[in-house]
Amino acid sequence: MRYLLLTALATVLACGGCSHVSSIGDGGADTDTDTDSDTDTDTDSDTDTVSDCPNGEYSGDFEITTQTDVATLAGYTSISGYLSIHCPSCTDLNELICLTSMGTHLFIEGNALTNLDGLDGLTSVGGNLAIGYSSSNNVLTNLDGLDGLTSVGGHLGIAHNYFLTSLDGLSGLTSVGGDVQIYKNSSLTNLDGLSALTSVTGDLLIGNDYNGGNPVLTNLDGLSGLTSVGGDLNIYYNAVLPDCEACDLLDQLTDSPDDVDVHDNLDDTCTPVPANCP
Repeated sequence: MRYLLLTALATVLACGGCSHVSSIGDGGADTDTDTDSDTDTDTDSDTDTVSDCPNGEYSGDFEITTQTDVATLAGYTSISGYLSIHCPSCTDLNELICLTSMGTHLFIEGNALTNLDGLDGLTSVGGNLAIGYSSSNNVLTNLDGLDGLTSVGGHLGIAHNYFLTSLDGLSGLTSVGGDVQIYKNSSLTNLDGLSALTSVTGDLLIGNDYNGGNPVLTNLDGLSGLTSVGGDLNIYYNAVLPDCEACDLLDQLTDSPDDVDVHDNLDDTCTPVPANCP
């Protein structure tokens, strides 16, 4: 089950090219001249909101490979299919500020972005969310642009982000409908940004058999709100993460995982030994 996310992502990315929107509709100017100050203020505010995000849902899938593609999505509030952001030349995502939901998947891979500002309005991803994973984000340092996200319907994969130091941008995320895989993030010292996460329907993997773990991860305190893992719990190849951290995590779960595999972390002596220590 632990490789389901990789299979799902590879299948989606193998699909044909995406149709792009050629132009953005004009939201119109604010023409309110009402002399009543209260009415004028309210009307202007409502009109400005519509004017800023006039385009509704983009129908289909969309791939961002240039900064021009980012501009093409300006004003859209949702995408019915998936969005792939694979753009080494892009400098920012600011024009995606209107996006609130993704019908299926969101892939953020192979970019030279230092942050994800511009995705601040996004609250839900219907399918998988992959950050790095199959192609590294070499200079991404934080996920702060995702601080409005509350749910991921499919799998969550965060991997190969070599300068990512924090997951704080995911502080609003409460549920993941598939697996959570976090590995090969060379600068990640903690998982504190996942403090609101209460349930993982699939597997929880901190580390990876083939790609290794998170070499400077020191604790799992950021998973303090997690009560349920529906699949397997695998924590391995995290060189400075004490095994006791995995034992403590097991103790707090109200629903036991299907299987538990903890190895090749920092070998330590638990005092006292947690009841569920494998």
